[in-house]
Amino acid sequence: MKHTYHIHGMTCNGCRSHVEETLSKVEGVLKATVNLEKAEATIEMESHIPIEKFQEALKKDGDRYSIHKQGEQHQHSVAKKKEQPKGKGTGTFYCPMHCEGDKTYDVSRDCPVCGMDLVEEQNLSATSKEQWTCSMHPEIIKDEAGSCPICGMDLVPMEVNRSAEEKTYKKLLKKFRIASVFTLPIFVIAMSEMLNNNPLYDIMEQKNWNWIQFALSIPVVFYATWMFFERAYRSIKTWNLNMFTLIGIGAGVAWLFSVIGMLFPDVFPEQFKTESGAVHVYFEATTVILTLVLLGQLLEARAHSKTNSAVKELLKLAPNKAIKIVDGEEVEVSIDEIELNDILKVKPGDKIPVDGVITEGKTTIDESMITGEPIPVNKSQEDKVSSGTINGNQSFLMKAEKVGGDTLLSQIIHMVNDASRSRAPIQNLADRVSGYFVPVVVLISIITFIVWSIWGPEPVYVYAFVNAIAVLIIACPCALGLATPMSVMVGVGKGAQNGVLIKNAEALEKMDKVNTLIVDKTGTITEGKPTVETVGAFNDTLSEKEVLQYIVSLNTNSEHPLAEATIEYGKEHNTEILKAEDFSAVTGKGVEAKIDGKQVALGNPKMMEYAKADITSKMRDEAKSYQKQGKTVSYLSIEETVVGYVVIRDKIKETSAKAIKALQDKGIDVIMLTGDNQDTAQAVASELNLADFKASMLPEDKLKEVEKLQEKGKVVAMAGDGINDAPALAKSDIGIAMGTGTDVAIESAMITLVKGDLHGIVKARNLSVSVMKNIKQNLFFALIYNTIGLPIAAGVLFPFFGILLSPMIAALAMSFSSVSVIANALRLRTIKV
Repeated sequence: MKHTYHIHGMTCNGCRSHVEETLSKVEGVLKATVNLEKAEATIEMESHIPIEKFQEALKKDGDRYSIHKQGEQHQHSVAKKKEQPKGKGTGTFYCPMHCEGDKTYDVSRDCPVCGMDLVEEQNLSATSKEQWTCSMHPEIIKDEAGSCPICGMDLVPMEVNRSAEEKTYKKLLKKFRIASVFTLPIFVIAMSEMLNNNPLYDIMEQKNWNWIQFALSIPVVFYATWMFFERAYRSIKTWNLNMFTLIGIGAGVAWLFSVIGMLFPDVFPEQFKTESGAVHVYFEATTVILTLVLLGQLLEARAHSKTNSAVKELLKLAPNKAIKIVDGEEVEVSIDEIELNDILKVKPGDKIPVDGVITEGKTTIDESMITGEPIPVNKSQEDKVSSGTINGNQSFLMKAEKVGGDTLLSQIIHMVNDASRSRAPIQNLADRVSGYFVPVVVLISIITFIVWSIWGPEPVYVYAFVNAIAVLIIACPCALGLATPMSVMVGVGKGAQNGVLIKNAEALEKMDKVNTLIVDKTGTITEGKPTVETVGAFNDTLSEKEVLQYIVSLNTNSEHPLAEATIEYGKEHNTEILKAEDFSAVTGKGVEAKIDGKQVALGNPKMMEYAKADITSKMRDEAKSYQKQGKTVSYLSIEETVVGYVVIRDKIKETSAKAIKALQDKGIDVIMLTGDNQDTAQAVASELNLADFKASMLPEDKLKEVEKLQEKGKVVAMAGDGINDAPALAKSDIGIAMGTGTDVAIESAMITLVKGDLHGIVKARNLSVSVMKNIKQNLFFALIYNTIGLPIAAGVLFPFFGILLSPMIAALAMSFSSVSVIANALRLRTIKV
């Protein structure tokens, strides 16, 4: 009997194999095969097994995955509405090593796979506003300073809730202090044995000092570092072997050996005993190892907090309060109280509270925190402003257009959080190595013990035991696991600070390999702020004013940047708008509608073909004179007759030429694809020294061009900003959207440039190269560390140089290996992109 079920909750191959193993263990199952991509489990069984049995098995295993009949929708059981998380974070936690892909948890705990402390996401929605309370009457809480209504005392600021990572760090620091206090005297007692006339033996004999070491070790083992043993046990139980498996086995064996040695000394051969007849104990090795590992965790916790410092810096940009205009009066309100279309006043030096548009006044705004560009930008009426940017030296009024989680700043933080949790393909290498790492290390440890027991010097068992423990302790799978995600996290944050938003880690890795860049013209190479230069008529039946009236009336329903330019031009000339019916936009060609019962079309030559209107050679020649200057000409037809045209100019961005030159210098072929005509494209290409370009390209033509280049083995990046660019953006190896473009383009892209110019692509490329170099350095360090460390710990240098590695030194080296990987990743914060 064979049944196929749907599995919910799997995110990686580790999940797949775990579910497969859990289902296989259910009584009566002959074979269970799980497909990750289809999220399906095919189960072969002797006789029918109710699905409830499988559900129960997965629930007992930790309730991370659920099984359902095919076609059944997974229902999230929500017992009660989730409370708003306290503190600075979101209440969403994820593993820094991405053991389960992008899986998150809503409680602070350690990762069920690698055992490391989960990291909390940062988010604007959890930004806590300052509140005030009375030290005598804590029930009094106010949003502003003042006096207590009960006793009259001045209110004091409430203590802000600490973030989860701060709490983790404080908890680890407290445990480290306790561990150090008890470990230090154990270490002194043990080291005193090396003295010829040990003064401690004048006080009491060695076996009594062993009991004191045992007593002092209890708080270290069973309180300060007990979490390591819990994680080790869980890792073995679930067979997710990790760093804590090795630490738990190594330190646990040393401690248990010492306890048994004290209680039953006669069980051990003479080689394990000292001159006094007491068994040599390893309480100092156990406690020092555990304390040093705890120190490593403490340093990692502190280093982790710096890896997402970019998000924290962005969070600091969000103001807590704003000035709202209510009935002509200025009222200070919390950011949470701002609603759409509210009128806000922004004073000199203030942070802009939400996204919106200036309704009155002009100023300069420092946008460097979200674009990376240091020069303040001039803003006046009708210009857009973004939350978190800083106003210059003049006041202005603005209308709120996006609030809360919809603001640019909030979206940037959300995007950075998502990208930081994503996995780069290069991480698969580390995952494959890590999968075999722990079993191999345990095997090496056993072999080390056997080899030393047979061929080692006297006392052979002591040498064998110590070296076997050193092998377990020095191995560090975490350094491998952290190598990629740490660099990605810091790199993504660095990109956000420079106006380069990375959708996922794969984009960072692929950008490093790009050798061909396709760019759209309008809004990508040009400013995307077209202006009408002139409107003309081709015959005497219509005046230029009437041609303009038809063009403006048609474009009133269009969202295209060229349409907006004609509407603005129409307003300046007080053009009366006619009613347009049955309006439709023909992608890549133009628009059409019925006006006064006549079929009217506006667009490029392909639109005229679509409208069955012929463009004469005389009309083409008249248009060509403008097109050769890099201007765009759109034709107007009424009832299948071309009657007029509009000439539109779109300035080339100042940064375009410089950016294209920089990309070409890096060996990247730059190709311009535009829907505009050949002459306009030629003029723009000549100005930019672009040898490769194609004109009159429809969306499907751009898509085919991407496919053609990919078939030739090219790694293609596509930069665009419009709906017509979306198919090519999605098909390319790397889609790059201009932040000034449409939501469809941004959604289709893997990288978004906040400022929306080609210089951002240069930044993205530089960032990608730096991040990939950093990842490779981390992987090399982690691999070479373990490759060299394990043989040294096993004692290969002893026959030649008489060098052995103490388990305590091994623990120190292991602790600092992960920290050094994080420290190397943090160097990315200082690079210039």
